[in-house]
Amino acid sequence: MQDHHAIVTGASRGIGAAIAATLAARGARVTLIGRDEPALREVARGIGGTPRVCDVADPDHVERVFGAIVAETGPIDILVNNAGIAESGPLSKSTCAQLDKLHAVNVRGVYACTIAALPSMRTRPTGRIVNIASSAGLRGYPYVGAYVATKHAVVGLTRSWALELATTTITVNAVCPGYVDTPMLGRTLDTIEKTTSRSRDEARAMIEAQNPQGRLITPDEVAAAVAYLCEPTSASINGHCLALTGGEAL
Repeated sequence: MQDHHAIVTGASRGIGAAIAATLAARGARVTLIGRDEPALREVARGIGGTPRVCDVADPDHVERVFGAIVAETGPIDILVNNAGIAESGPLSKSTCAQLDKLHAVNVRGVYACTIAALPSMRTRPTGRIVNIASSAGLRGYPYVGAYVATKHAVVGLTRSWALELATTTITVNAVCPGYVDTPMLGRTLDTIEKTTSRSRDEARAMIEAQNPQGRLITPDEVAAAVAYLCEPTSASINGHCLALTGGEAL
């Protein structure tokens, strides 16, 4: 992927930062998208990438930012839709507003960024779209129904777009990790501590136990999977949802 132009959303920390670093290490020119400008600039500085502040939940903002990116940095070869948020709680205390909030980022954000990137990507010899879904896109979990719904939607979009674009040189795939050791996991542990009698260590052990390997997935593992799907040699992999779960979800 030497000199390919890659856009990674949600790139200011965690999985997104790891993906951006891995693609840059493999020769890509990386544009990092996020809302936290100081964090975004710090990650970009470390890998030689270009930071761009953008709220993926705002389609008009996405269209403007992607237009500027293409004009200034060139056509897009790789799009990694990583930006996402999560909330948890019992159904009895859930609201439609919570679902709308998650849907705006996790689903509409993926939709808006893909629509914005596609015209540019069609001009390139090959294109790669990788959506970061979740094991929650492959199975259900209690207390995170809204999140599960959004990740199932991402899996559905991935499979649909892959078929629609199959006669082009653009592939669309998803990576579906289980619990990943990121700041987002820290917020999950906070919630478990507050709502149960478990200590933080006990909460972490409970989450690790969901993986048959008894551990958390690392951001670098997710990044390596994304990079593999972006390689020219992965052209026949299309519409695939790659589970990184230690065997928990297939």
